[in-house]
Amino acid sequence: MFHRFLRMVFRDAGSVVDAVADGDRRRTTLAVRHLRQIAHALESHHHGEDMFLWDDLERRSPACALHVGQMRAQHAEIEKHLTALGASVDAWRASARRREAIAVREQLDRLTAALDDHLGQEEIDILPVAATSFTPAEWGRLEHHGRRTVPPRWLFIQLGFMLESMPAAEQGAFLRALPAPARAAWRLVGRSSFRRHRARLFPARRTTT
Repeated sequence: MFHRFLRMVFRDAGSVVDAVADGDRRRTTLAVRHLRQIAHALESHHHGEDMFLWDDLERRSPACALHVGQMRAQHAEIEKHLTALGASVDAWRASARRREAIAVREQLDRLTAALDDHLGQEEIDILPVAATSFTPAEWGRLEHHGRRTVPPRWLFIQLGFMLESMPAAEQGAFLRALPAPARAAWRLVGRSSFRRHRARLFPARRTTT
């Protein structure tokens, strides 16, 4: 589920950049804030795997050690791409010029290609083994880490994008699995907050959540 979210937001991030006119500081600030948030989501996800997954998986399934090593190496490569993206985003934020936006777009393309390769391999080589090597409670450590690292101002926005990355038939079941206070908060203020944010990023699109 989280992989689908990551694929979607990084795939669409290029459109966020492309929609900003040269010299438009307000929309540059909005786009930069969004890029930093999705980069943080990816970093937090990888940090959780680094802490809670790789060492235990190597111990419990030694035959998976080669693939775990590849995952570690890919995390390191993606971290380099994220660092480069951060530098290009900072330069764009300072200038709000199209030249720096193009550099951000190019770095996004490199990061997205590396991320697609990584997620695809992880789903083939790691997740089937990990599914039989960890208990639900142990998987819960990753989920808890992920929730704990989401900045409060981004909670509804990330939830909205996660719902949008799901087939419509899955959205209702996902919402029903949330604690009742979270469902109520989403219904009362979260959904509308997300839709406003989504409309500012993609003024020509309609949201499905």
